[in-house]
Amino acid sequence: MLTVVSDTHSTSSHRLTGRTLDAVREAESVVHLGDFMRGEVLDAFEDESSRLLGVYGNNDDADVRDRLPEARTFTFAGLTFAATHTRRGGGRMPLSMFGRERDADVVLFGHSHRPTFDASGEVTLLNPGSHAQPRGHRAAHAELEEMTDGGVTGRLVTVEGDTFETFTIPPAE
Repeated sequence: MLTVVSDTHSTSSHRLTGRTLDAVREAESVVHLGDFMRGEVLDAFEDESSRLLGVYGNNDDADVRDRLPEARTFTFAGLTFAATHTRRGGGRMPLSMFGRERDADVVLFGHSHRPTFDASGEVTLLNPGSHAQPRGHRAAHAELEEMTDGGVTGRLVTVEGDTFETFTIPPAE
């Protein structure tokens, strides 16, 4: 399982609770899309996950920025994922362009704190929301499971463990 979280906004702890904490501990890999805020928070995530793939966000301090890239590309379940906190201008167009520049099938992004799955364009966009500071949205994260023939099934899940959206991202062509 790949667990995706973002926007922790903490100065001292990972602020993981409930299903989100369990998902981070159970995951083969965890992607954090930035705004840890402090190096101690990044350390706390590293302690809870077996493999952390993070990027820094606009609110991260120098310690986090020195340890993580602004963006990264990786593969999971035969799909190419491009991860970033945000792209200048926001919205679908800059995020899609970011994904196309990296030959990505999926762009993972944070910043808005709004859980979002959008497969309407050339590149699928996924924002897990914020598990710790939802700002008027549901406190959430994303969980992705590899399908037998490639691609993933996914879900947006609340901290309490309620799935509120499910989706499939087919194998790359």
